[in-house]
Amino acid sequence: MGAEKIQYVIAMTIYIASVIAIGFHYAKKASESTDNFLIGGRSLGPWVTAMAAEASDMSGWLLMGLPGVAYWSGLSEALWTAVGLLIGTYLNWLIVAKRLRTYSIVAGDAITIPDFLSNRFKEKKKIILTIAALFILVFFCVYAASCFVAVGKLFSTLFDADYVYMMILGAVFVVAYTFIGGFLAESASDFMQGIIMFFALSVVLVTGIVKTGGISQLIENAKNIPGYLEFFGIAQPAVADGVQQISETGKPLFEEAAKYGFLAVISTLSWGLGYFGMPQVLLKFMAIKNPNELKLSRRIASVWCAISLLAAVSIGIIGRILYPDALRTASSSENIFILLSGNFFIPIVAGIIMAGILAATISSSDSYLLIAASAFSKNIYHGILKKDASDKQVLYMSRVTLIIIAVIAMLIALDEDSVIFTVVAFAWAGFGATFGPVMLFSLFWKRITRAGAVAGMVTGGTMVFIWKLLVRPLGGYLDIYELLPAFVASCIVIVIVSLCTAPPAKEIQEEFDRVKNYNFN
Repeated sequence: MGAEKIQYVIAMTIYIASVIAIGFHYAKKASESTDNFLIGGRSLGPWVTAMAAEASDMSGWLLMGLPGVAYWSGLSEALWTAVGLLIGTYLNWLIVAKRLRTYSIVAGDAITIPDFLSNRFKEKKKIILTIAALFILVFFCVYAASCFVAVGKLFSTLFDADYVYMMILGAVFVVAYTFIGGFLAESASDFMQGIIMFFALSVVLVTGIVKTGGISQLIENAKNIPGYLEFFGIAQPAVADGVQQISETGKPLFEEAAKYGFLAVISTLSWGLGYFGMPQVLLKFMAIKNPNELKLSRRIASVWCAISLLAAVSIGIIGRILYPDALRTASSSENIFILLSGNFFIPIVAGIIMAGILAATISSSDSYLLIAASAFSKNIYHGILKKDASDKQVLYMSRVTLIIIAVIAMLIALDEDSVIFTVVAFAWAGFGATFGPVMLFSLFWKRITRAGAVAGMVTGGTMVFIWKLLVRPLGGYLDIYELLPAFVASCIVIVIVSLCTAPPAKEIQEEFDRVKNYNFN
């Protein structure tokens, strides 16, 4: 191993050791109860809540997927995605956070999203709980797989090692410390990882701007690529065999710019709708110690999100200008952050900066694994299969399930040609359409019924698959992000079915009113 790679190893080892230390610090508390393991006893402060929520949400795609999109096809898709996500972030914190924290307490002190929905409608047969838990298991397997792909690409690129072995190594590490420390370890490390991600993005962005000769020079150079800096146009790399970008004398070739019309913009902005249904974010809302501190958390999260998203998009553009021919497939373009870090800084510094990718990956995958494990152990195992299970048995099942889900995610992540952004987009749509509408209506519409909630969840989750696999490939006006039609369909079904069924019981309506007037002081 060369001196350069040794320095990478040292930097990564320091980071990994820090994360492991956090896991062991919280190990005892996590093992005390299922409540502590899965939601940390509702003890998070405002800064940890904000940073943990955003870090667990902005997975490896923030440092790899989004810059990769910008590098490959220019400003439009990456920017409109970022704008949609920023709007969604702010509205979720503004509208949902405090309401959910309150309702989750009033409705049976729920500690998982399926728990909350089941308690909200006072169901006895646990239909909502089962459906919600199953959708969480499916989509989080896909989500965790995207994180494992990111860490696999990182390690294989840095150390010229086999992708599969590196992906498995990273996955084992994530499982190990999540297994040990549970929710508190996950949240505390996510706080640290959010800071590392922010630092990494900022340093690479500033250095990249200097290397390109300043912002004006960067813009001038990018304008030479057809459609690259257009808001309503998109660059089209000229490709051979549908994959590899064509290049002549070190200069990549582009086709005539394509239109990025109103429908495409709306479709891309719809990423923001996904926030209303993201379990890893919603769970942080439920875990904050003092709901009155959510206003501060909202400001922290919004600023972090705005700067990080802008930096990620800009880094992709900087990479294309500085290294136009270095990455010639959509999949490999997601390595642009790694390429810039390695070329900009000495190895030990580059290693610390690239630990930001590891941080982004771990901060998300640990959340996904923990929530998916809770969906089975708490909601299916304890809620349905073995209702008399002790707390220790549920805790044990949480850890067993965590390992099984991780193995499934690893199997999905075996394809090293996977495009992180594409994988994340599908899982994001799945959660957004399955849980987003039902969460909003459950929190703010008194008339929603149990039947309406069930129908809406099934419609949203199913429509994501149908639109992605059967409708969107038809192209034309149907080529829109599957989240948008699935979200709208779910909302329509919820309203129609709720109005066509008997109103909620008096007990449920009274509980809804108590939430509106609830005072934590």
